[in-house]
Amino acid sequence: MPKKSRLYFLITLLGCLLLGGQSAFARDVVLANNQILLTPNHGDDGSAWGQTECISCHVKRNIHNTEAGKPIRDIVLETGYDSCTGCHGQNGTSAKRECVICHNADLLPKNPIMQNKKNHNFSVNKDNALTDQNCLDCHDRSDMDGDFEAHVDLTHYPAQSGIDMPYRNQTEFCLRCHNQDQQQPGFEMQPRFLRDPLVMMAKNYRYIDKHGYPKGSGQRTYAGLRDSDYQYGTLVECTDCHAMHGTHNAKLIMDRSDTGAFLLNPELREQPVFIDVEKGNYAQHCVVCHESEVPVEKTDEDTGNGLSGVHQVSGSCLDCHVHGMAVQTGL
Repeated sequence: MPKKSRLYFLITLLGCLLLGGQSAFARDVVLANNQILLTPNHGDDGSAWGQTECISCHVKRNIHNTEAGKPIRDIVLETGYDSCTGCHGQNGTSAKRECVICHNADLLPKNPIMQNKKNHNFSVNKDNALTDQNCLDCHDRSDMDGDFEAHVDLTHYPAQSGIDMPYRNQTEFCLRCHNQDQQQPGFEMQPRFLRDPLVMMAKNYRYIDKHGYPKGSGQRTYAGLRDSDYQYGTLVECTDCHAMHGTHNAKLIMDRSDTGAFLLNPELREQPVFIDVEKGNYAQHCVVCHESEVPVEKTDEDTGNGLSGVHQVSGSCLDCHVHGMAVQTGL
């Protein structure tokens, strides 16, 4: 241990003995104004900035030993100091920021659900488990308070104007990269084919898709939505259909309702309803939210996941429903 770190350790040990195990230099990390990330002021006067050994000032059994910290205290006790950088940053060092040390199938299996290898790993040709760096590309400054807020918990990427404008919703974050005119440095995408949705999505969402800004009217033959907070005119987020953290379906289409469909009736969403998309048949996906009001064309037929209500449960939905089609009722 470096000489300076040894000195901090000895002073801290003395403070702990005097205070019954509570570090003399312990400070609460304040969530207000997103102050969970450590700054050069760490240690009040900056004396703790650049230190690699958290143990020099923080006794593990006292970390998060507050009412607000109780939900994760046991996890921190189990993972140890290696987990500190994931939430609190690198403290001015070159230490690795670890995320999946806590966000995994054993410790935080539902935050988020990551049970499959198809995910937003920034490659359409590779299916690998998410890494710490993948997490930080989108969540480099999350306040980890359990309340997801797009403008707080998502990485700030500039808008097409070049200005760092707050996100009003998750979709605005997605469109900072998925656009034709101004992609983010380091995340550039070349279209794979004409009107590739990966590149054209900003225009599709804003001007064409019925799940985007134009919004469906609900005044067509197959109109009808399942009982939920989804209504015609509701802004549907990209993440309502696309599971960023894990799915077995292509195009990141969610494979279970509790990884998306955030406005769906909780009793139905949290069952969860399972979704398989094969050979262009999206019936199990669409039926999660859509339930035709008019019983036509076998709308009472089970799509295979326990739900019915769409007008076709076999064959390809893509013959009529595709991202970017302006002449149809749906996508």
